[in-house]
Amino acid sequence: MKRLYNRVNNDELKRQLLDSDEQRVTLSFYQYHHIDDPRQFRDELYSRWERLGVFGRIYVAKEGINGQISVPEKNMEAFKEDAYNVPFLNGIRLNFAIEDDGKSFYKLKIKVRQKIVADGLEDASFDVTKRGRPLNAEEYNQLAEQDNTIIVDMRNHYESEVGYFENALRPDVETFREALPVVENMLENKKDQNIIMYCTGGIRCEKASAYYLHKGFKNVFMVEGGIIEYSRQCEEKGLPNKFIGKNFVFDERMGERISEDVVAKCHQCGKPCDAHKNCSNDACHILFIQCDECAEKYDDCCSQLCADFLLLPEEEQEKLKGKIEFNGTKFGKGRYKAFHKDEGLNVD
Repeated sequence: MKRLYNRVNNDELKRQLLDSDEQRVTLSFYQYHHIDDPRQFRDELYSRWERLGVFGRIYVAKEGINGQISVPEKNMEAFKEDAYNVPFLNGIRLNFAIEDDGKSFYKLKIKVRQKIVADGLEDASFDVTKRGRPLNAEEYNQLAEQDNTIIVDMRNHYESEVGYFENALRPDVETFREALPVVENMLENKKDQNIIMYCTGGIRCEKASAYYLHKGFKNVFMVEGGIIEYSRQCEEKGLPNKFIGKNFVFDERMGERISEDVVAKCHQCGKPCDAHKNCSNDACHILFIQCDECAEKYDDCCSQLCADFLLLPEEEQEKLKGKIEFNGTKFGKGRYKAFHKDEGLNVD
C-alpha cells in the first residue's frame, strides 16, 4: 500500500526547504460541502497532491475542506486542473499570498477532522450554507463608511494585535469557538444594524455570518475572501485599503504586511514591533512578539528563564522538563507580556 504520510524528520524537511531555490506559490482555499467519506477523500487527495509537490496543512471533514498550502510554481496549472476536477471544488476561489517567499510550508499534512473550523456549535437547526452577504473590496469600503455599520474582527486576539480594519471591534479571544458567543453578546442590542465580519481568508466569517443570521441578526455581511482577497482587489483596482498593519497567517511566515503601520509592541521591551515568533525553548514555545534587540538579548527566547534553560546540557534539560513553569505553560497564545523584571533560571 502506498505511503500516505510524510515520515522524514521535520528539521531535515525545513533545512531542505530553506536550501532549495525552487519557486513556490502560497495560497489558501476552503469549501463547505457534504463529503460522505472524508477518510477516502483525504487519502485520494494526499496521493495526487504529493506527486505535485504540494506542501501545507489541509483539513477534511464531512462539512467540507479547508487548506493552506504551497505549490511549486511549475506545477501550479496542474494543481488547479486537478483541484477543479473535483466537482465541488470546480472554480473554487484560491487566495494567493500577499507577501510570499515560497518558504511557508515544508511538508504535506492532510487530516480528517470533525469540522474544518472548530466552532463548538451543536445546533442541528443551524445551516452553514445560509450565510451573510459577501462584499467585494469596493462594497466593503462603501458600507464601512455608513454610520449604521459595525465592523467585527472574527479572528483571535494575537491576530488582530498586529493588524485590523479601521474602526473594527476586536474581541479579546484565543479561539473562534470562544469568539462566537463573545461577539453575540457584544452585538446583543444591535441586531438591526449592518454587521460586517472579516477574517483571514473568509472561512470563519462564512460560518459566523450564517450563525448570526440564525440567531436573528438582520443585516449580516462578510468580507469576501477575507483580508487576503480584499487586499488583492484594492491593489488591482487602485482602491483605498482600509486594513492597517499586518495580516497574521498560520504558516512559517507568521504575517503578511498590508500597510507600513506597526500597531503592536514588543512583548518584552514595549517598543513598536509586529514580528511574531515562537519561543526558541521548545519546552515553552509560546507565541509572542519580539523586536530584534530583545531577540539578541534573550537568544530568541521569551524570557531570561528560557534563554538560561537552553544553555544547559541536553540531558539536564530533559531532567528539568515538567518541573519548571515557563511562559508557555502559564499563558495562552500571545498572552505573555514581559513588562517587568525578568528573572533567570536558578538551578541548585
